[in-house]
Amino acid sequence: MAQRSVDKLIHKAAWLYYTHGLRQDEVAQRLGISRASVTLYLRRAREAGIVNITTSTELFRDDRAARQIEDAFGLETVWIVGNDGLAPEPVTQVPSVAAGVFLEMVESGDRIAVAWGRTVYAMADAMAFADRQGVTVVEMCGNLGSPYEYRPDQCIMEIARRLNARGLNFYAPLVLRTAALAAELRQEPVIREQLDSISGCSLALFSIGTINEDSHVIKCGALGLSELADLKALGATGVIAGQIIDANGALLPCDYNRRMISADFDAIRAIPRRLVVVQEDDKFEPLKAALKGGFATHLVVTADMARNLLASIPEAPSSAPADIEA
Repeated sequence: MAQRSVDKLIHKAAWLYYTHGLRQDEVAQRLGISRASVTLYLRRAREAGIVNITTSTELFRDDRAARQIEDAFGLETVWIVGNDGLAPEPVTQVPSVAAGVFLEMVESGDRIAVAWGRTVYAMADAMAFADRQGVTVVEMCGNLGSPYEYRPDQCIMEIARRLNARGLNFYAPLVLRTAALAAELRQEPVIREQLDSISGCSLALFSIGTINEDSHVIKCGALGLSELADLKALGATGVIAGQIIDANGALLPCDYNRRMISADFDAIRAIPRRLVVVQEDDKFEPLKAALKGGFATHLVVTADMARNLLASIPEAPSSAPADIEA
C-alpha cells in the first residue's frame, strides 16, 4: 500500500536530516518545501519514532518499478536505492539501506544464515544495534585466513553483536586442496551438523559475487587466476556463498566447487526468507542468474540495476525503465 504524501515527506525529511546530516534549510531546498514544514515534519518523525534508517526503508519500496520486478522474478519485496534522487551516490547507500531492511526482517527467535562478503561486511558496519531475543547467526560457508581484509568470522560475529544474538562460526576452510579432502571434511560430525542446519534457518542474508579478476573469490585467494578462464569457458557466471553458478543459477560442475566447504544450494533455497543485497551495478549477469535459480525472496538494488532488470524482461513495457529516476 502506498504511503500518503505527507507521510512520504516526513520519511524523506528524516532520512536527509538524520542519515545524511543535511541542515534543515538544505532539506527544505532538496524537497521543495519551507523550512517551517521541515521543522514540523522532523518533530512528527521524532514523535512517531521514524528518525532512524530502519523505518525509512519504506522510501525505497513504494515504487512501481519495484512492483514490476517483484512480479517478473517472483520476489516478495524489492527495495530500490537512488530512485528518488535523495542520495547523490546510490551505490554507497546500499549497505546502510540494506542494514535497515535486514533489521526489519529479523524477528525474535530467528536462526539466520549469513554468507560473508564485502557488501555484507559493509552492512554489518552500518547496522544499528537492536535487541532481539533468542536469535542465532550462523555462518553459511567456510573461513579464510587472518591476512584477508574481510574475515568471515568477524563479519558474522559483528552482525550477531549488533543483534545481541549468538554467533556460530564455521571452523573449517572455505576451500580445500583437493575434492577428496573436502568431501572427507564435510563428513566430520561438527561440520556436517552445521551444514545440515542451514536449511532449518528462518532467514538468510547474502550477496552475489562476480567472476572476474577483481571478484571476491579471486581477491580472497579462494580461486586462482589460472582457473578463471577455464571456469568461464564452462559457463561460470557468478558466486553464491563462495560457490560458482552458471547462467541458470545452477551449481557449476567443476573441481573448484567440489573443493568448497559451503551450504548446499537446496538448503539455501529451503530458507523461507532470503535477502539478497547487490551493491555494485556490474553484477547484473550474476544477479540475473541468481534470480533465475530462485535464490532470493527479498532484494535490495540500485536504481541502475533495477532499470537493467526491467529491460531484461521481454514482456515489460518499453517505457518501464524510464519510471526510475536517476
